[in-house]
This record gives sequence, structure tokens and C-alpha cells, in this order.
Amino acid sequence: MFLPKYPDNPTPPPAHTHAPADPAPVRRSLPPLSINTGTVAAVLVGGVVLTALLAAVAVTAISVAVAAVVLRSMLRDHHRR
Repeated sequence: MFLPKYPDNPTPPPAHTHAPADPAPVRRSLPPLSINTGTVAAVLVGGVVLTALLAAVAVTAISVAVAAVVLRSMLRDHHRR
């Protein structure tokens, strides 16, 4: 009752087959990369150093901001007297 009806003959192949006009360009391969433990260690050390520098800058900025707030409150208190 609800069975699909298939065609008697399979569909014929297309009359036109696509052929590229220009041949594909030759891809040049990249030179081989050699990644050894020294390279990995250097990258890790560089990452640790950069992270430490960023943390030092952040701590310095926070301490300068706290010092500015303290000095501001001290000077405001001094001008009130």
C-alpha cells in the first residue's frame, strides 16, 4: 500500500561530463618541520616568563592604584583641617 515505486530503468549517466579547462595548479609542499624536546622546552619557558611578566605588571598596577587611593584620602583629610 505505502511501498515506494522505483523506476523500471536506472537513470542514464549525464550527457555532459565536467572537465576542468585548466589543469590544477601544482601545490608546493612546506619544508619539513622538526619539533624536538628543546623546541618544546623553549616555548614552555617563554610562556612561563611572559606569564610571570604579565602578573608582575598586574600586581604593580594594583599596588599603585591602592597607593593612589590611600594618598588621596590622606590629602583630603589633611585639607579638611
